[in-house]
Amino acid sequence: MPPSPQGDERTSRPPLLEIVIPAYNEEGRLPGGLLQLCAKLARMPFPSSVIVVDNDSTDRTAEIVETWPRGPVPVRLIRCATPGKGAAVRAGLLGTSAPFVGFLDADMATDLGAIDVALGLLLSGERVVIGSRGHDGSLVENRHSKVRELGAFGFRGLAGLLVHGVSDTQCGFKFFDGVLARDIAAQLRTPGFAFDVELLARCLRQGSEVTEIPVRWRDMPGSRFSPARHTFGIVLELGRIWLRLRARPRPAARPAWEPPLDPVGYP
Repeated sequence: MPPSPQGDERTSRPPLLEIVIPAYNEEGRLPGGLLQLCAKLARMPFPSSVIVVDNDSTDRTAEIVETWPRGPVPVRLIRCATPGKGAAVRAGLLGTSAPFVGFLDADMATDLGAIDVALGLLLSGERVVIGSRGHDGSLVENRHSKVRELGAFGFRGLAGLLVHGVSDTQCGFKFFDGVLARDIAAQLRTPGFAFDVELLARCLRQGSEVTEIPVRWRDMPGSRFSPARHTFGIVLELGRIWLRLRARPRPAARPAWEPPLDPVGYP
């Protein structure tokens, strides 16, 4: 079916909002997530687009994006061979050009109604708006095991030492002023699970406050996180972030990435 005249008009204008979805072997969840997101964005009164970052998947993730039907919300593919969700988000943010940008998880665990709130705050002058499952107004359906909940509690304690005043660094719903997001993304060096901590810490370091908003969040099946397998690597990532933030900038160029111990990070 050919695109509607309204779709032609929307896609002919530069997007006001671009949303990045990092994806590793998401052929099962990505089609449903894209349908939800595109339907939501198509109802909003401004042009927008979606970028899916294929993080070196071995399934049909890239093919799904490449064959996605044309519509009022363009969907395009970026490939990222460096393993890790942090690497994928970095590549996606650096591939944007819109005034406002954000990223979401492919499972769409956060209710998309929060996009309206986030964009309204950005339009009013906020520069960093994130979903928080720790907000008093949030509704959270959590099926995690007790072991995983204990691990999450420990992670929040360590992350709080680097990102003061933020109750939930890991919710996969974050929106930014586009210029700030691209500037911070260029500085990111954490490829794995803890990249959100470095991203938010650098935003705070540059004087941008982080505004947390309540969300409706559902624990979706398919998580690749294992407390036994990934805890040590995550603690090490947090230690590296702490050292990077303490270090003074050096004139010599540093490598863009360090090899991740285990490229975890996808829900």
